[in-house]
Amino acid sequence: MPISSSRAPLVLCLLLVLFTSITSPLPLSTDGRWIVDATTGRRAKLACVNWAAHLEPMLAEGLDKKPMGDIVAEIRRLRFNCVRLTWATYMFTRPSLGERPVGETLDTLGLAKAKGGVARNNPLVLSMTHVEAYAAVVDELGKQGVMVVLDNHVSKPMWCCPYDDGNGFFGDEYFDPQEWLRGLVAVAEHFHGKGQVVGPSPRNELRGSRQNEHDRYPYIRIGATKVHQANPNVLVIVSGLTWASDLSFLKKRPMGPDLNHKPVYEAHWYSFGGDRKVREVKPVDRVCANGVQRMDDQAGFLASGPGAVPLFSSEFGFDRSGKSRADDRFLSRFMGYATGKDLDRALWTLRGSYYYREGVVGLDETFGVLDFDWDGLRNPKFKERFQPMRTMIQDPSSNSSLSYIMYHPQSGRCIRANNNRKIGAAECQRRSRWSHDRDGGPIRLMGTPLCLEAVADGLPATLSIDCSSRLSAWRLISNSNLQVAATDGRGNHLCLDKKSNESSVILTRKCICADDDSGCMENPQGQWIKFVPTDT
Repeated sequence: MPISSSRAPLVLCLLLVLFTSITSPLPLSTDGRWIVDATTGRRAKLACVNWAAHLEPMLAEGLDKKPMGDIVAEIRRLRFNCVRLTWATYMFTRPSLGERPVGETLDTLGLAKAKGGVARNNPLVLSMTHVEAYAAVVDELGKQGVMVVLDNHVSKPMWCCPYDDGNGFFGDEYFDPQEWLRGLVAVAEHFHGKGQVVGPSPRNELRGSRQNEHDRYPYIRIGATKVHQANPNVLVIVSGLTWASDLSFLKKRPMGPDLNHKPVYEAHWYSFGGDRKVREVKPVDRVCANGVQRMDDQAGFLASGPGAVPLFSSEFGFDRSGKSRADDRFLSRFMGYATGKDLDRALWTLRGSYYYREGVVGLDETFGVLDFDWDGLRNPKFKERFQPMRTMIQDPSSNSSLSYIMYHPQSGRCIRANNNRKIGAAECQRRSRWSHDRDGGPIRLMGTPLCLEAVADGLPATLSIDCSSRLSAWRLISNSNLQVAATDGRGNHLCLDKKSNESSVILTRKCICADDDSGCMENPQGQWIKFVPTDT
């Protein structure tokens, strides 16, 4: 949306003062299943966090709590290299909304406290229009070297995403396809030349009573094509149906067109997908296996096989209050799955609170990385548990031989050998490389003659030069294939098991619920180990 001529000098001065050195990452492209630097061909892994700006205030959340630059600096400290920044169509298609000053909208919504906070922390923002304030956030992200995905979250500014909220599918009350297309083009043109903008997402979470494959194909194709024509340098990130959880229809009919290696597919996964109660009343390992199969059937298949394409988990999240067993179990399952495929990811969500959501002023966000006041982490173990999503595990340009990381999803740590022939859980940046050529064979420490050996129930696992004994023969057992077991002299399965949340020691213990048919209700998550292929 163009800035009115009467405001242009003021806005230009403000932007020159605030944003003087915008960084410009090279354009991104795709190579098979990977997102890559279009110039070098090296992989560019997206490790993003979602930052909302699509609700009624039409302003990136948190600007009442902290200066914009401080929020972006915190994103960098948390080692995210990317932000998925949401926007509403109407902000770019309806001048009565997009060209209104931010302060005026906050007054209209009765958000005096939020307005006072913005005045203290980001005073120049109040006189900006909503489009200018949105662009200011994009520029600050670029200034600090953070890539940006521009996500068209809704048409009418509001909370997303109830089943029939009028924003869910083409032709809904607030979802006029032609206005949507105008908005996509306006955003693509507005941010053309901003190197930090690596790709728009044409529409978030298609859903509702009107959703169908027949209409989805032509509209998404047209939208993707128009975005590409307006800015051929950016990726085009497209999603499926049923709250972006289902892309299975692509098995029988690809999206097309090619768009010169720019399309990326996105999928969303949450603990509340499906029947949440199942995760608390049925065997944990069985629920995990079924959930992984569902992920593969609905979207994960895109990242496998000879025709693989990039798959971006652009939303996944969980309740950080610690009160939900379902969320905790979901997170271990998801992290094992996504790390095993080394997916590009975007965590939901950065914010600790909202200006205004669903009629509530100053609502807390329990899914937020940051606390209510945006002062610190809601969960102090965040950095440790999510470190693997920010680490490149596979690189199509690598010349290194393939090996495995042994990843412990519950803790976010990887199994590492030390100089005393002991193993423990450590940060995955300090991971050891292992080989495991066949089920029932030894797990070898790469570059050494040593292999992993069980000693006895309750004792630490160790490294041995005898790789032919029963205690050095390891199998993946249980439905989830996440428990790694050797067999002792009495025929008992002994699984690798992290001793406790506080300890880094890896023991071998009697396998928990390995016989799924028993209906065992114990929690085996401490024994879940994922073999993750790596060439880095």
